Amino acid sequence: MIILSKKNEDINLRETQVMQMNHDITIQDVFHRFLPQYCETHNFSPQQQLTALCISKCHTLEMGASLSECENCHKKYIHYNSCKNRHCPMCQGMEVDEWIDKQQENVLDVPYFHTVFTVPEELYSLIYSNQKLLYDALYHASHHTMAELSADPKHLGAKIGYICVLHTWGSRMNYHPHLHTIVLGGGLDAANKWKDKGKKFFFPVKVMSAVFKKYYLRELKQLWEEKKLEYHGTAAHLKNHYEFKVLLNSLYDKNWVVYTKEAFNGADSVIRYLGRYTHRIAISNRRIVSMTDETVTYLVKDYKNGGKYIEQTMKGTEFLRMFLMHVLPKGFVRIRHYGLLSCRNKKEKMTHCRKLLNSIQYISKLRGKTCAEKLMILYKKDICKCEACGGNLLSLSLRGHYMLT
Repeated sequence: MIILSKKNEDINLRETQVMQMNHDITIQDVFHRFLPQYCETHNFSPQQQLTALCISKCHTLEMGASLSECENCHKKYIHYNSCKNRHCPMCQGMEVDEWIDKQQENVLDVPYFHTVFTVPEELYSLIYSNQKLLYDALYHASHHTMAELSADPKHLGAKIGYICVLHTWGSRMNYHPHLHTIVLGGGLDAANKWKDKGKKFFFPVKVMSAVFKKYYLRELKQLWEEKKLEYHGTAAHLKNHYEFKVLLNSLYDKNWVVYTKEAFNGADSVIRYLGRYTHRIAISNRRIVSMTDETVTYLVKDYKNGGKYIEQTMKGTEFLRMFLMHVLPKGFVRIRHYGLLSCRNKKEKMTHCRKLLNSIQYISKLRGKTCAEKLMILYKKDICKCEACGGNLLSLSLRGHYMLT
């Protein structure tokens, strides 16, 4: 009996492995399998709980649906609603395409630069305990750094524009808060004339690092003195006044890392790059390799080996814990525009810059279009026509009331 049982287990395991090879495992599958177990052993924040529910129920009847029927062949179609949660991997595609289309109107045909602002690892537990306050501080410090240095005639002497996007993860889904900044490669001087340095970035990296450190620690110290900070988990020891002072002093002594990547080649590459970074989540479905009853295997970048992808396996509940670490606070604005790209008078500023540079005006393809029209433009998919015969689809009412519970 034991031998037969062992054989059956081996057969089942092999069948499971074959299924994994032939089936694309999604993050939703991981939530379906491990969320009940995770709920028994872990606590959620309200936003984490909502995100977990949204991902679990996205594109299912529990999220709601619409029904349509072909007026010719009477074939019926059911369309499940998406959850539209910004952390859901199934809801980012059209969001990205719409955002990129909108940004095309504000892109100039000049060099752009990609700058990344990072903070020392010693701050991670404190930042996680005070996410909204200390994520905001990242934006404030990077904005003040860019504004101060770009206004200095020694570096540029002009007002520039830039977009900041927060990422909180590394390739392994570890907690690694940092800010990606896409910087317009020039700006307007005091006489409202265009000024740039060609394909050379304006600021020395060491100067940027020092100024960014100054502004971030200034805000951190102010929040501490005003007693607005909380201390949870591994940050609990920082409640002690002496311990916090020791941390501050060590951060002032440390060299902070800010780095700049190469300039983009033209406006098209900027737009594609923006789409990659603005709506990215901690891990995408395509990086999930396999799943068993206990574990999840996914691809991570091995930076010690030239950035090649390698497989990493962990318990399913640990995978969910790490994924949910990156759920942002409610209402947190993740994509922020500054300088010439800020909302105030942006249209007028961009029009003026375009005239000075003789840049092409990019026109939105999606502005004013219905959802059906957008799907046709973006994906050549006509949701108003029957796939079988090409007839018109008519909406039908679904009996019952379906919603997220």
